[in-house]
Amino acid sequence: MLEERKKILSIKNLSVSFSQYEGAFRWKNLLAIKDLSLDVKEGEMVAVVGSSGSGKSLLAHSVLGILPYNATRNGEISFYGETLTEKRMRELRGKEIVLVPQSVSYLDPLMKTGLQIRKGKKDESSRQKSLEVLKCYGLERDTENLYPFELSGGMIRRILISTAVMEQPRLVIADEPTPGLHIDIARRVLSHFREIADEGAGVLLIIHDLELAVEVADRIVVLYAGTNLEEARASDFLEENRLRHPYTRALYRAMPDNGFSAEPGTQPYAENRPDGCTYAPRCEYVQEKCLKEVEYRNFQGGMVRCIMAGGEIR
Repeated sequence: MLEERKKILSIKNLSVSFSQYEGAFRWKNLLAIKDLSLDVKEGEMVAVVGSSGSGKSLLAHSVLGILPYNATRNGEISFYGETLTEKRMRELRGKEIVLVPQSVSYLDPLMKTGLQIRKGKKDESSRQKSLEVLKCYGLERDTENLYPFELSGGMIRRILISTAVMEQPRLVIADEPTPGLHIDIARRVLSHFREIADEGAGVLLIIHDLELAVEVADRIVVLYAGTNLEEARASDFLEENRLRHPYTRALYRAMPDNGFSAEPGTQPYAENRPDGCTYAPRCEYVQEKCLKEVEYRNFQGGMVRCIMAGGEIR
């Protein structure tokens, strides 16, 4: 019997709200993420997909403990079974838990890339290790002497990955690592994250491109309006009837190979989130029960937040 993989990251009932002024003197709380749960195990890549504003990057920042000052986080986030307190996150961040950011502006434009990969270390041991990492990601030795403005977009992405893996992390959070890249370069960048997972680390991939997610991930979590509607095996996206939620099936039909068909309507903003199922205003199967709180439940080898999953009314 195969040994059960250890759970690296566990998120249960995560909610994130922001306090902000409404008018000159009144405050209000804006609920941006509501009741979101997911796990990442050793040797596994979990992709989080959803349209802009669904809460993908906010999820990553919640795990890393880098939310804005006016944010309040509720729910439980644990790392190898221990709660991620602010103190513990500070100890782990950049070492056992690392971020590969979306923006290339995370690199210092005035520092050579080699020093950035080594986090300023100049000893020979660190330099040799950084050269090995560069080689691993298909970059020449001379790349360490270049400044960020001398690199192509694909090279910068690989430098960001190199910076992240220097500490041999146990969890890598990749926040939209492929925007603006040619599809071949994007696939190459994602293949590096797949290698990281295959070597035993966990990878939480935040990505908007469902097609690429299906190619590299083990499991896919679908976000909509700040909560997860479905969690499915990547292989489930090979056939529409394997998917559980109407929104996920709509995403499937929107893929170029599946008709490129857009679903009518738009995702609601946080202040306009409806009660009950957030997808209800756009759903052709909506029932009265959908307007109340909908449980996120196990169904056919995945998870779903829908009373109509598989045609079953609950």
